[in-house]
Amino acid sequence: MTSTEAAAIALQDHAALWSMGEIRASDVVDAACGALVAGLDTPGLRILAACTRAEADYDVPYLLPAALVELGLTFYPVGSETGQEAAVRALARRMLAGELTPREFTFRVHQRHGHELALTERLAALDDEYDILEYGDRTVDQVDAEVAAEGRRLAAHPAVAVEPADLRS
Repeated sequence: MTSTEAAAIALQDHAALWSMGEIRASDVVDAACGALVAGLDTPGLRILAACTRAEADYDVPYLLPAALVELGLTFYPVGSETGQEAAVRALARRMLAGELTPREFTFRVHQRHGHELALTERLAALDDEYDILEYGDRTVDQVDAEVAAEGRRLAAHPAVAVEPADLRS
């Protein structure tokens, strides 16, 4: 994977995580700066990357959709189910990269989605398993391995494209 591909994936992940309330708008601006440094370059991306931390909360909701479209990436409307699924996949990639422990990953997903999002039902069940480890015959390493396998499955799953009409929501 080239550095521009990795930067595009990182920007897409940041956008999905932001639209679901997982990260701050300034983190999206940081990802836009990283994308520019990696060689991605569009007018909208430059404008997004130029936001200050003070401007980010106000400007990102308006600038991000256009910047993503210019790059051929997907904007997930705030609170959408496809956005929730994209955010879970982004968190899975973070866990696989070592930025989250398997336990932190399942906890965040379970806390945000409970047992209601079909895509994350297995993660919610695994989070419950962490809570009862002392009463059963499983070890933390066994549950961690299952979480990592589920994370790999989620991270490899292709994203669902959002129809252009959804951008107006």
